[in-house]
Amino acid sequence: MESKIEVLATVKIQHSDDLYKIVDCLNRTLKRDNLMFGLALDENDKRQAVFTIYRT
Repeated sequence: MESKIEVLATVKIQHSDDLYKIVDCLNRTLKRDNLMFGLALDENDKRQAVFTIYRT
């Protein structure tokens, strides 16, 4: 069975040391709804974070 991941939304926000806590909470709470959340540093501006919402 092939798993398809769909990007629902992406937004750039100011990086903060505690952002990962929000993403972790969202992933733990909403995984049963087939939602997944990602956080990465912007490759061009390390002061910016890229927050992405996926449907799994």
